[in-house]
Amino acid sequence: MIATALLAAAACGAGQLATGTGTVQAAPRSDARDGGSAPGASPTGLSEWPYAGLSQMWSKASQALLAPMIAAAEEARGHPVDCRRAKCVALTFDDGPGRYTDALLKQLAAYRARATFFVVGQNAAAYPWILRRTAAAGHEIGNHTWSHPDLTRLSAAGVRSQLARADQAIKAATGIVPRIIRPPYGALNAAVRMQSSRPMVMWSVDTLDWRFRDSAKVARKAVRSVRPGSIILFHDIHPTTVRAMPWVLKSLSKRGYKFVTVSQLFGGATPRLAYSGGGPGIL
Repeated sequence: MIATALLAAAACGAGQLATGTGTVQAAPRSDARDGGSAPGASPTGLSEWPYAGLSQMWSKASQALLAPMIAAAEEARGHPVDCRRAKCVALTFDDGPGRYTDALLKQLAAYRARATFFVVGQNAAAYPWILRRTAAAGHEIGNHTWSHPDLTRLSAAGVRSQLARADQAIKAATGIVPRIIRPPYGALNAAVRMQSSRPMVMWSVDTLDWRFRDSAKVARKAVRSVRPGSIILFHDIHPTTVRAMPWVLKSLSKRGYKFVTVSQLFGGATPRLAYSGGGPGIL
């Protein structure tokens, strides 16, 4: 199916876009409606990240070593997939990196699958070595803000700060500045969109893995709801999600799906607001 993109008007309200979303962050909150963390809470317990100290440890020379690793991973995967002709699906993972991400990377590697990780800056700062491995394996890294707040509740300066601090943490760990953004909770409005020219990436399939900590249920939801061009939402901070992935990967592989990054799904031209590469998305 020819990959297409759903572009929404800049005036879309946060209420419309947030309906049905379930993005959560690593630290649970007992009174949260979706089982996630309070907006602005720290998933790692860190209040700030010492960028200067990290820059000394992760020198420019060290960052340069990462580039050939990424290039080698790209070359090993052969020719790029043409999602205008192939059945492509983008698996996306929010809120990491975390202690289960390494296991997920091994599962993806077993199927030569590429995915997109929308990472929280505080977790990137807490687990930089895992994020380096993720980037080196050829996966795409996206910005999911510094501390996972509802961006529609922040000032313009607050939104820019959240994105900038996450960019800094990701760059310090990998040498890469993310080219795409996913707003926490799917909360987005015109004011937020004005703070960055980068694409805002939503999803067309929500596995509800943040609510149903049941691997079989999560896998069934993903496999039954997928179609060519789907963008599927998972969270790699949940062990039940990671345990569901072998079933998802095996089932979709048998049905002829190719696992690509969000940018690959759109042929390197991700629209400013993306829901699905295969038609209108559902929020």
